[in-house]
Amino acid sequence: MKKTLMTGLAIAALGLGGAVHSDPFSTAASVQTETGINPLLAEVKAGDSKRIQYELEAVAYFLFIPITAKGTFDVALNPDFYTINTHVKTTGVADIFVDYDMTVAASGYVRDNDLMTYNYVSQNHDGKKNRRVELTYGQDDVKMVAKPGFGDLGFPPATPEQKIEARDPLTAFIGAAFRPRPADNPCGGQIKFFDGKQLTYMSFTPIGETSVRTKAYKGKAFECHVTVNRVAGYDEDDRGTNLSGIDGPMRMFFAEPFDGFVTPVKLIVDSEDVGKITVTAKKLDLIDAG
Repeated sequence: MKKTLMTGLAIAALGLGGAVHSDPFSTAASVQTETGINPLLAEVKAGDSKRIQYELEAVAYFLFIPITAKGTFDVALNPDFYTINTHVKTTGVADIFVDYDMTVAASGYVRDNDLMTYNYVSQNHDGKKNRRVELTYGQDDVKMVAKPGFGDLGFPPATPEQKIEARDPLTAFIGAAFRPRPADNPCGGQIKFFDGKQLTYMSFTPIGETSVRTKAYKGKAFECHVTVNRVAGYDEDDRGTNLSGIDGPMRMFFAEPFDGFVTPVKLIVDSEDVGKITVTAKKLDLIDAG
C-alpha cells in the first residue's frame, strides 16, 4: 500500500504547487520546439536566476479513512547550475499504513533545454535502515555509495552506459519539463531515471485535451497515459512494464503554468489496495532570484 501511494507521488514530481490560470502549450512551447532553446532557461542563462517552489499532495482512502502523502520541492536555477531539494512524507493510521519520510537533493548543470546531473543524495528516515544513497556522475560511469549497502544491485544490474544516459529521479522529472516536444504530443518523450540501484524508463501515450482544476492550476490540460518500464536493478520477478498494485492506466495531465515549463498538474492511479489515488499540485510559485 505504501509503495503504491508513493509511486503515484514520485511519478508526479515534476514541478507543480497560489493558483495559476493558463492555457497549456503557449507560443513559447512552439518556439522551444522549433529552436531547441527553452525560453525559461534562456532567461536563466542570461543571468535572471529563477526559483520554483511547489507542493504535491496525494490522497487515498482506506475504509473511508484518508491516507495522504505530501512532497515539497525547491528548485533553484542559476545561469550555470541548479539545485533541487525535496521532502516527501506520508501520514496514515498505525497498523494500517506505514509512514514514509525521505529527503532528496540533486545538483548539476543547466543546459539550453535540459538539466544534467552531477550529484544526487537521498536519505530515508523510516526508522529502520535509514539508508543514505549518494550518486556522483562521471564521464564514463556513475559512482554510487549506499549506507547501509544494498544486498544486491538487481538482476541484471544497470550498466555504466545505462546509468550515464539516465538522470537521477529529481533531475529527470524536472528537466523533462524544459525539453522540446512535438506539437502533436505535449506528453513529451521518454524519461529515464536511475536512483542508485533501479533503472526505470517512463513513456507517455497522448489521449487528448481536457480541463483540470486543482489548488495550483485551473485551466486546460492534456491527458497522457503513463507506461513504466523497470529495466534494470530490480528483482527478476519485478522487471517489466506492469507495476504491481495498479489497476488500469496511470493518467497524467500536463499543462504549461509558466512559459517553457510543461509539467503534470494532476495524476490519477487506480490501485488494488486503496482504490483511486489522486495526486494534485497544491502550491506553485515562480520567483525571480537574480
